Amino acid sequence: MDSQLKYLGEVTESVDEFKKELQEAFAAQKTFNDAVYEDGAISTKTKRLMAMAIAVREGCPGCITYQAKLAVEAGATKGEVVEAASVATSIGGTSANAWVWIVVQIMKELGKW
Repeated sequence: MDSQLKYLGEVTESVDEFKKELQEAFAAQKTFNDAVYEDGAISTKTKRLMAMAIAVREGCPGCITYQAKLAVEAGATKGEVVEAASVATSIGGTSANAWVWIVVQIMKELGKW
């Protein structure tokens, strides 16, 4: 199995190239996203867990990898990541369940599994 962290790096590199074509628009998006994920009524960690669960439900591999990594970096434990992904599979059924392997893989690569 290929490294999810390597995959994330490759995706990020390509997306960064794409963003250069509309720098002003993507700068506004970054400002918005930075504000959304700041600690507020809901902690950054919880917001990242929510985003990861939504990504699992939506079946977005890059999003799952990115949000799981950021959730761990924000302090999420293995148990919290597993429970958040489980909520996604509860709502999304087998189609969401098909994506949790990415959560397991990224957690292994981060030394959290």
